[in-house]
Amino acid sequence: MIYLDHHATTPLDPDVLEAMLPLMRQHFANPGSISHQAGRDVAEMVVKATETVSQAIGADSDEILFTSGATESINLAIFGICQHPRQTRQEIVSIVSEHRATLDPLARLEKLGWVVKRVPIAPQNSETASSIQPGTIDLDYLGTAIGPQTALVSVMLANNEIGTIAPIRQIAELCHRYQIPLHCDAAQAVGRIAVDVNDLDVDLLSFSAHKLYGPKGVGALYVRRRPRSVRLYPQIVGGGQQQNLRSGTLNAPGIIGLATALTLAQQRQDLDQRNAWELRNQLWRQLQQEIPNIELNGSSLDSPASRLAGNLNCSFPGVEGQSLMLAMPELCVSSGSACTSADPHPSHVLLALGLPEDRVRSSLRFGIGRFNTKDEIDLAVQLISKAYRKLKSLA
Repeated sequence: MIYLDHHATTPLDPDVLEAMLPLMRQHFANPGSISHQAGRDVAEMVVKATETVSQAIGADSDEILFTSGATESINLAIFGICQHPRQTRQEIVSIVSEHRATLDPLARLEKLGWVVKRVPIAPQNSETASSIQPGTIDLDYLGTAIGPQTALVSVMLANNEIGTIAPIRQIAELCHRYQIPLHCDAAQAVGRIAVDVNDLDVDLLSFSAHKLYGPKGVGALYVRRRPRSVRLYPQIVGGGQQQNLRSGTLNAPGIIGLATALTLAQQRQDLDQRNAWELRNQLWRQLQQEIPNIELNGSSLDSPASRLAGNLNCSFPGVEGQSLMLAMPELCVSSGSACTSADPHPSHVLLALGLPEDRVRSSLRFGIGRFNTKDEIDLAVQLISKAYRKLKSLA
């Protein structure tokens, strides 16, 4: 089996597992149980891991909250800002191509009377100027959408379907003109590209361990304290852990796993980027040779500044993506976000690009990762082309 679905999740790095095992065997105490040595030992490990996580993104230790993953972090950021008792603004701004973990909380706020403004992205159009890549955010539209009544702007750093990298620093400048906090969903970015909260000038940033070769069930939310202080209304209460902002016993093995995964990601970042870039381009070149009229979805593959190195999203004309996946069970790919794989509706991200529904339904997403090889790409192309030709002949 060949795994090319690293946007959905990544395999646990063996070194991460080794770092976690002691906390599942001998160091199993509750880090909140500081009345005895066993608890204090685990608490000290968590403190060191928190320093590692914070330093990896340019933050301070007291600006990190640990959660169950990016979805919880995003919910805490959005509802924590908008439902704070001192919140007087009633508008929120985001992007049409965001992950459902952002769009669904926005829809809930909308039902509660909030004004939600969804900024469009540049369409997939051959006539579009080369300087405007498909999937990029319309900054002019964004500038007109935000204003004195905006409580929060939420924008993902790297898109989970088409890999587009957003100009977060420029967006932050727009937000801070009106003293609006900016939340950034960085689940697809942290561990893949350099992420520094001060360089980006964001106020909140969410991410998950399992997107960067760490364990599932743990993530983090960066909450800026200086020079601007962000106030959140807690969504989980009962225990007062983590500055009363997110109660619950800390997942010590997961936190150590997240810290270890981040350390490895920083050490391997150049190597991982280069490997993903080369294998992704190899996959695309070979698919172009085997599949007539195959179409690229999203921005150009030529620049790492505009698209994640391991991301490829393309349409296979005349064949449904779901049927193509079923016809090649040895290959792990997807037709969109893992969180919406059971949703029969076509990808909202590709529709936001202005693609017709038949092209959207014929699309597949490939996510190349740390442990993929050239031989796997060669075999993947054989499997895809064989399955494609078979489906075309049946049609």
